[in-house]
Amino acid sequence: MAKYLLLKHYRGAPAAVNDVPMDQWEPEEVSAHVRFMQDFAARLESTGEFVDAQALSPEGTFVRYDGEGRPPVTDGPFPETKDLIAGWMVIDVDSYDRALELAAELSAAPGAGGKPIHEWLEVRPFMSEPPTVTE
Repeated sequence: MAKYLLLKHYRGAPAAVNDVPMDQWEPEEVSAHVRFMQDFAARLESTGEFVDAQALSPEGTFVRYDGEGRPPVTDGPFPETKDLIAGWMVIDVDSYDRALELAAELSAAPGAGGKPIHEWLEVRPFMSEPPTVTE
């Protein structure tokens, strides 16, 4: 089994087919989208392929260390970036092909007008740790 991160983007990915921002959807369209995501996660939970999923707010702040005893340096509340993550799902699957299959299915979540978004999802494998050698 290998873990993959399926990243959903507010912006930064190629435009979706049904490219209407969620803040312009009707309340029932948002509900249908959330229900699709929950049903998808529940199905993967039943097969043992679901690990975690979270939606993220578009607001955020970059923080960095600025030295001992000094307050952290912040830049925000809106990051100056062309890419902004909307949320993620972590899956644990048998193969890269299975990760792609699930990402493609997830990209068909309903959006504006109840039509599939056909959004681009980023599929990122988790880095594996080298084996621990004990003697």
